[in-house]
Amino acid sequence: MINLETPKKFRGFVEQAHQVADNFLRANSRKYDLAEHEYPKELDLLASLVDGMGDSGQGQGAGAAGVRRGEDDDPKAKGKGKGKVKNGANMSSVLSIIEMCWGDVGLLLSMPRQGLGNSAIASVATDEQLERFKGTWASMAITEPGFGSDSAAISTTAVKDGDEYVLNGEKIYVTSGERSDSVVVWATLDKKLGRAAIKSFVVPKSLPGIRVERLEHKLGIKASDTAVILLENCRVPAENLLGSPEIDTKQGFAGAMATFDNTRPLVAGMAVGCARASLELLREILEQSGVEIDYDRPASVQSHAAATFLQLEADWEAALLLTLKAAWLADNGKPNSLEASMSKAKAGRVGNDVTLRAVELAGTLGYGETELLEKWSRDSKILDIFEGTQQIQQLIVARRLLNLSSSQLR
Repeated sequence: MINLETPKKFRGFVEQAHQVADNFLRANSRKYDLAEHEYPKELDLLASLVDGMGDSGQGQGAGAAGVRRGEDDDPKAKGKGKGKVKNGANMSSVLSIIEMCWGDVGLLLSMPRQGLGNSAIASVATDEQLERFKGTWASMAITEPGFGSDSAAISTTAVKDGDEYVLNGEKIYVTSGERSDSVVVWATLDKKLGRAAIKSFVVPKSLPGIRVERLEHKLGIKASDTAVILLENCRVPAENLLGSPEIDTKQGFAGAMATFDNTRPLVAGMAVGCARASLELLREILEQSGVEIDYDRPASVQSHAAATFLQLEADWEAALLLTLKAAWLADNGKPNSLEASMSKAKAGRVGNDVTLRAVELAGTLGYGETELLEKWSRDSKILDIFEGTQQIQQLIVARRLLNLSSSQLR
């Protein structure tokens, strides 16, 4: 059974992550919000420390590279130490991301070698691929100009030619698309076969035929670069296709979509961390203004500001628990697709609600640049959009609860 307390073996690690977020990420938060597209060079040292922790085994799965399922995660496995409830890489990655995004979401997304593409590699790559791509900084390219949330509508093509695939297409909204070393590109092997033919490829940006067309100017997460990437006859080694090259029409889109079971709880953790930062600062502002928040009295008999705070805090805790459950299920070898979407939907919405209401309740302090509340309200919006919008998550949850296919419930 899941324990709602932070696992003892992670407490020191979580505290370290919090100190880094406080003394480094938050300390540089406003600087890189104002200097959009400027690379946060201070992150190089921090990324090296994270790499060192991971190599030494002290990182407990810090960052995106820690997210992976294996046979050791299967609670039904036989043998010494197996079959026990465990908290592993998924839980530690979510906990560390919550702390880091309490510091700054944009800077967390800018961390070298911790991109969403790294999560995709860790989720579905073979052992040989994991070793070969070790140390790369991978962004993830899914969305195209012709579609937003419907990943099955991918039109970027991958045509087999000898020992290579030739990729052609345009990808938009690629997080860390300019700074990363590689891009995990989703492409179709055969448009006529629909969803089942969609595969993901690790495309090093050193290859001819891949280029960054432009960078986007954004509402929030300005420290993180968001790029448009063009692929024009880009020849990618066949061994860079993640997972199996076979097209299994019975499996359908499940193989490619399995990546989201790991990345959506991470994005939910980002929203939880950002919302927690807003709640903590809002509480300080309210208390300094003489607003008393009393947990021993019904919200209905307290001030509007206090009652609103209690409601937001309750919603935040629900989002946190859903996020931890999704990670816990993955660590214990249990299906978590439903919970991954639930956590992403709940945390994304709560992140928006908490940060915007914090701006409102704090008044001029919330709207001005003297505090970070206005920045967090801008940063939180993307967390309800990328990796599947709020509406898409609700659709996925409904399909799974009603046991309906995508064609039956649109």
